[in-house]
Amino acid sequence: MSTDRLPRPEPRAVAVSCDGVRVPVAAERLATLARQVLQALRVPRAMLSITFVTARASARLNATHLGHTGPTDVITFALGADPAGAVIGDIYICPDVARAQAREHGVGVREEIARLVVHGTLHACGWEHPEDETRTTSPMWRRQEQLVRRFWTTSTPRA
Repeated sequence: MSTDRLPRPEPRAVAVSCDGVRVPVAAERLATLARQVLQALRVPRAMLSITFVTARASARLNATHLGHTGPTDVITFALGADPAGAVIGDIYICPDVARAQAREHGVGVREEIARLVVHGTLHACGWEHPEDETRTTSPMWRRQEQLVRRFWTTSTPRA
């Protein structure tokens, strides 16, 4: 009988899907970023999916689930926890919107996509922010920017 053991499953499982959508960052680098955020938040177990979608698909998700018109940068469905306490969430990111936001804020598109991964991961873990002008001064936004600076090379802070 073999004494070999099966490898332990990744306690912070993150799957990234870019099917049919061009994303200028390697999927594994984004999965690693999400795992780093989960670890920094002291989340012991998680199952996240990060899916990159077209502007059309983002607009459809935005209308169906949030009642808003047009595409948005990121939508997160925090699905709670499984019986073992693992955080479960689905994150949808639209690279077209990320590109426009990157230009608007004077940052690179890779950095903006990284920011959206961090933002979506925070939402999956239960973090929330106001929808008004205080959004960018909220505790969630400050934590997001701190995590982007810590785990992603940034040239300038985004306001």
